[in-house]
Amino acid sequence: MKYVLVPGGWQGGWVFEPVAAELRRGGHHVEAVTLSGLEPDGPADADRPPNLDAHIDQVAEVIGRGDGTPVALCGHSYGGMVIAGVAHRLGDRIDQLVFIDAYVPDDGDSCWSLTSDSFRELFIAGARADGRWVAVPEGLDPRARPHPLASFVQSISLGGNPHPALDRTFISGGAWPGSPFITLTERLRADPNWRVHEIPVGHNIARRDPQSLAAVLGALPGDSD
Repeated sequence: MKYVLVPGGWQGGWVFEPVAAELRRGGHHVEAVTLSGLEPDGPADADRPPNLDAHIDQVAEVIGRGDGTPVALCGHSYGGMVIAGVAHRLGDRIDQLVFIDAYVPDDGDSCWSLTSDSFRELFIAGARADGRWVAVPEGLDPRARPHPLASFVQSISLGGNPHPALDRTFISGGAWPGSPFITLTERLRADPNWRVHEIPVGHNIARRDPQSLAAVLGALPGDSD
């Protein structure tokens, strides 16, 4: 199995380093993506922040250059928006879709429309300086970078089939303060088309319990590598 890992807001592929190390020790291939605009050295063009479509294009390119190895496409938080768009476009190239305490959109949804009031307030306050980039919230890793506001507010286009017939897993971080995922978790738990796991350590599961997250990912159905 090849794992393509897509981070949430403000973070880069570095957030998955401990998870990737665990998976690689199990003999798996892992690619952790740093979305455009979130590069360690800063965005290529600060005057043209990437939107959601740009991030979907970027990850679709990663999937498209694969060699036919089964792929588990995993997204954390905002990354759920990205992997949903990629799956809509390239569902036949993906074996597993994994939302890690992440947004699960329907056609026309956005991170803005799906999130909680506290996050909307954070987005607005964080973008006050220039209206383009959302400043890094307090308490995040020093490697975190300002996130393009356009990607948070753009609606996703999924046409008439927002959920391709893929194996789908939702990994909950539990009921942390301000979580926009509590109702979603319960809804998916009652849906026979979803598997739901809980790693109740809060939102940033990859940093707080990489071993448990790697164990859940490594045990996905169909993974016989």
